[in-house]
Amino acid sequence: MDVEEPKVSYISKDELICPVCEVPFHREELLSGSGRLIAGTITDELHRLYEPSVRYGDVYPLVYQATVCPECWFASMDKDFFLLPVQARDVLMWDKEERIAQTSLIFPGVNFHENRGLISGAASLYLVTRCYDYFSKETVPTIKQGIASLRTAWLCEDLHVKNPGEHYDWLAVLFKKKAQFFYAEAVDREQNGTEPLSGIKNFGPDTDKNYGYDGMLYLSALLKFKYGSRESPKWRKTYLGESKRIIARIFGLGKSSKNKPGPLLEHARNIYNAISKELNEFDE
Repeated sequence: MDVEEPKVSYISKDELICPVCEVPFHREELLSGSGRLIAGTITDELHRLYEPSVRYGDVYPLVYQATVCPECWFASMDKDFFLLPVQARDVLMWDKEERIAQTSLIFPGVNFHENRGLISGAASLYLVTRCYDYFSKETVPTIKQGIASLRTAWLCEDLHVKNPGEHYDWLAVLFKKKAQFFYAEAVDREQNGTEPLSGIKNFGPDTDKNYGYDGMLYLSALLKFKYGSRESPKWRKTYLGESKRIIARIFGLGKSSKNKPGPLLEHARNIYNAISKELNEFDE
């Protein structure tokens, strides 16, 4: 008697029509329940780790988050797939071959006609980062590029664990530096009014919890501290001072609010102390 292989995903019955190439396809969705996801710790980047299940093994929810057309490789976050501006469709169609070639160069062997794995999951989120260049400011693309870049980095770290020596650790750092740029840019655009963040409801950055606007500010400070440029000590001292003030603002809000997520405050305190230590070293 054949034993049914444990499943972690299923193919949705709902048909989607790609807004770029107009090819119909079906999304792969993550199944929930039955002990598939065993929550572990939360990293300082607000990334939820999961313990492997005896029945299902390692499960990576981030693999299934992006919607990708398997034909032209246009991708976005699920809810934005049909919000692509009409005028961007021809440009994305023209970009198809280069988009596929560049993604395949970074993540070899990807095939979106097959069920997702770590490599295709990372590739899907990289494509999200790339394709949001063509979305309007109403969809708040910059912070979503930051979130997608950070998620790509996390999956690259998982790939490094599975395939050490294949430079996925280097890719993870590269995508975290890209995330640092997008997070900083999103904060700047919010402050100057060119891309208000009122259009985004879930700041993530992971799938298990929405840490909101404060979580985004925390991550912008954290990513600058960990992955910001070190070429100019003077410039680094300046932006670390800004990051420290952002973290201090979160502390102030946290002391007067019981609604602040505990992990966010705990990690914010640790990063605040680390930034303070480095700033003190500049003055010695």
